[in-house]
Amino acid sequence: MANSVSLHRIIKAKPEKVFKAFTDPVAHATWIPPYGFVCTVQETDFKVGGKFKMTFLNFSTGNGHSFGGEYLEIKPNELIKYCDRFDDPSLPGEMITTVWMRKVLVGTELKVLQEGIPEAIPAEMCYLGWQESLEKLIKLVEPEIPDA
Repeated sequence: MANSVSLHRIIKAKPEKVFKAFTDPVAHATWIPPYGFVCTVQETDFKVGGKFKMTFLNFSTGNGHSFGGEYLEIKPNELIKYCDRFDDPSLPGEMITTVWMRKVLVGTELKVLQEGIPEAIPAEMCYLGWQESLEKLIKLVEPEIPDA
């Protein structure tokens, strides 16, 4: 399907730590925007039926786009499914993102499927953005930093 992207990674961190990176609003804002963007989180109610709202700001231009949605399904350390839509009327429709996490010998197998990407956004741009975001996620969760 042209308006969807699918990604797969093996991450050297436990599923609990990867899951936390999705559920903690400060952590999520750190890794979710692609390179060149910063993220502000206006709302996060991480539960089934809970809402979220965030904005990605282009660091170079200061322009941004806001989007928000609802959590549809959550299985701690295993699954997060949510829908979201852009505030911009030129980016209509609803996207569904499903994130699967599975414990494997070396850490976590992570699969991401995002469906319903607005036609105005080329799927390859979305795919590149997700690749960058997952690089940042890995750099956040793989280090084991002991308390001093």
